[in-house]
Amino acid sequence: MSCLITSLKNDAEYGSTSVMVLPRIWDFANFVKAFRIAHMGIAFVNSVIVLVFVLAGSIIISSQLAYVLNRFKFRGNNIIRQLFPFACLLPGVAMQVSVYEIMQKLGFINHLYGYIIMMMGTDVISIYIFIQFMENISVSLDESAIMNGANYFTIYWRIILPLLKPATVTCMILKGVSTYNEYYCSNLYLQSEKLRTVAISLYTFTGPLVSRYNLICAGVIISIIPALLVFISCQQQIYTGITAGAVKG
Repeated sequence: MSCLITSLKNDAEYGSTSVMVLPRIWDFANFVKAFRIAHMGIAFVNSVIVLVFVLAGSIIISSQLAYVLNRFKFRGNNIIRQLFPFACLLPGVAMQVSVYEIMQKLGFINHLYGYIIMMMGTDVISIYIFIQFMENISVSLDESAIMNGANYFTIYWRIILPLLKPATVTCMILKGVSTYNEYYCSNLYLQSEKLRTVAISLYTFTGPLVSRYNLICAGVIISIIPALLVFISCQQQIYTGITAGAVKG
């Protein structure tokens, strides 16, 4: 509520009143200024491109890795599973020096495709979610498909992946929110103004001496609108996916 009230105040009124005091003159021009000055149109396009490719890539990679770890018993399977929690303990900021050097040598800095590839990296939480759901899918389905001449990729693509819809919806929500709101890496690897995402564009109005919080709040509300529209239009699928995964068996 305070964010909405602040977004409707001009600079003078914001500096002289409390954040919860309603504005005397509702300044809707803040939304136009925030959208235009921060180049939020370009930022939305970049964020959508990143979001689509990151979600598609991470879901495919995580589900395939979970399929291998769950269905195939090989030497080192348990070791790989035990290394995932260890990887979660490593702070991402502490590894950015090495990651930045790798990205620079590969020529991925200041390119959307480089940032997308980095963000599609192994998502440990998604892997565990897929493994948990896959344990409830009977192996007899795989055996029946093999007897009918299906290979392992066909089993994964036509049998396993469709049955993982609840897990897929859950992982898309978690990964989508984190990717849409991600600021640190996008600010580090997307340095051109033409490549900025929504999270970066909101920092246009911050500075070392003063920050225009009325325009920042207007930009925040604008950035919420696409996510709200997606939720309203897809809420049936979201609720179905989440509740379907709440019961085992």
